Amino acid sequence: MLIETQKTADKEVMNFFPPIKLLQTGRAEFIDSKSLRRSPLAERLFDLGGIKSIFMTEELISVTKEAEADWEDLKPQILAEIMEHISLGEATLVNTEEQEASNENEEIIGQIIGLLNARIRPAVKQDGGDIIFKSFENGIVFVEMKGNCAGCPYALVTLKEGVEKILKNYIPQVKEVRNFEKTKGEKS
Repeated sequence: MLIETQKTADKEVMNFFPPIKLLQTGRAEFIDSKSLRRSPLAERLFDLGGIKSIFMTEELISVTKEAEADWEDLKPQILAEIMEHISLGEATLVNTEEQEASNENEEIIGQIIGLLNARIRPAVKQDGGDIIFKSFENGIVFVEMKGNCAGCPYALVTLKEGVEKILKNYIPQVKEVRNFEKTKGEKS
């Protein structure tokens, strides 16, 4: 069984392309123990250690490793887990009634994260900063600006004229983008 892999511009992220669709539609992201309960595959991948997050679409599994983890160790283990999952024929996602109700919101979040990672984060990182998705509530995307962007006077312009404009253009459910720290009054 051939599972293609692809390195990305971010050295912490690697994409895996299984020969079959693991998801029938939509996207799913796994970043914590609550989200892991939805996917036996994601749970097994996290059990390997060194995994920070997993993002799945119909065509790919995008794995973000922790900085101290090594792809030479992780990659063969990830490939083995994906192959075993496929050979067992298990469902990739396990839905509960509560999860079915939140699927639409999760799809929107997946789209937001996908756009942030593909189009926005690389540009922000070039300026020595980073942008981290925090939440999506009632049409409002909350993000956290980090690095040079955290205290930059142009951060609000970046959020409103850059990030918000792109997200609203591609995802009609997005009404506004706000800085997580200023809006929520919390520290990360």
